[in-house]
Amino acid sequence: MGLFDFAANLGRKLFGDDDDPAEKIQEHITEDNPGVDGLEVKVEDGVAKVSGKAKDQSAFEKIVLMAGNVLGIKEVQADELEVEEATAGEVEYYVIEKGDTLWAIAKKHLGNGAEYTKIFEANREVIKDPDLIFPGQKIRIPKG
Repeated sequence: MGLFDFAANLGRKLFGDDDDPAEKIQEHITEDNPGVDGLEVKVEDGVAKVSGKAKDQSAFEKIVLMAGNVLGIKEVQADELEVEEATAGEVEYYVIEKGDTLWAIAKKHLGNGAEYTKIFEANREVIKDPDLIFPGQKIRIPKG
């Protein structure tokens, strides 16, 4: 499962049958704007297509994760999402499994459970509450 593939049957429920999925996902991303201008979201058959201008690589990744971690979305296409500033820190992606906690993920990937705050900060727009993560959710784990 790459950065742009997601588990469609898991995720945050943002829309119902009568809602426009694209509108709801766009509102969701805009609400906690991770650094994007001119955001536009289109959704068709479980595929979210995002476009606009991300301020940096971190913002790009958060936009993709925010769109993909939504119930009903199986893929995010970001070919038209530009990155203004090519800043790339080393990042690993992790799919949360049943029973995971940010503490346990930090201990496994960063060597110290108390470093869970680094994971939370790197995913602030993706994870609203460090105690409320769910299986199938994809997050960024900063390295270094």
